[in-house]
Amino acid sequence: MDTEAPRRRGDAKERILQFAETAVLEKGFAGTSIDELIAAAGITKSGFFYHFKDKTELARALLARYIAHEDQLFDELFARADALNEDPLHGFLVGLKMLAELMSELPTGHPGCLIAAYCYQDRLFDQQVRDLNAQAVLAWRKRFRARLDLIGARYPPRIEVDLDDLADMLSAVADGGIILSKVLKDKNALPRQIMLYRGYVRAVFLGA
Repeated sequence: MDTEAPRRRGDAKERILQFAETAVLEKGFAGTSIDELIAAAGITKSGFFYHFKDKTELARALLARYIAHEDQLFDELFARADALNEDPLHGFLVGLKMLAELMSELPTGHPGCLIAAYCYQDRLFDQQVRDLNAQAVLAWRKRFRARLDLIGARYPPRIEVDLDDLADMLSAVADGGIILSKVLKDKNALPRQIMLYRGYVRAVFLGA
């Protein structure tokens, strides 16, 4: 039995997804062609269509892969932060600082948010991709709202604030910081925005 063929097919699919993610973050989904992905991955056109029947199917697979990687990153980062501090507020603040440091240490700054890139070109995608995108945004809200609920139980907010909005604010800060980083060619713009969010969260629960 040829066990190498399935492995090679799997490797090819991952290469396509890696090159596609880089291309989409650099120039958008519309600007990314199947031909350039075929050339970059070193496969034939039939090899591409073996894995993806069309570009829309590629978009779905790319988004699902991105979401899984992002979930793993957040799980590991905030688990480390929690291990350093049992207090829910200070654990969250430590996690945000670690996130800012991670973004500043990337060689060329944060490459961009695939979810944001998809939102900018929403009309290009089918309903399944739109639904995946919405699920990803809501997953951020659920993840960070759960943390904010734990914090609020111990530290009642000093100002009136909707915790869903405060959780969503991190998404807005991340995407806005990415845009600033790209436009200003300043890789530290995103980390600074995350640290500002961190300061606001601290002020909400502890006061000035």
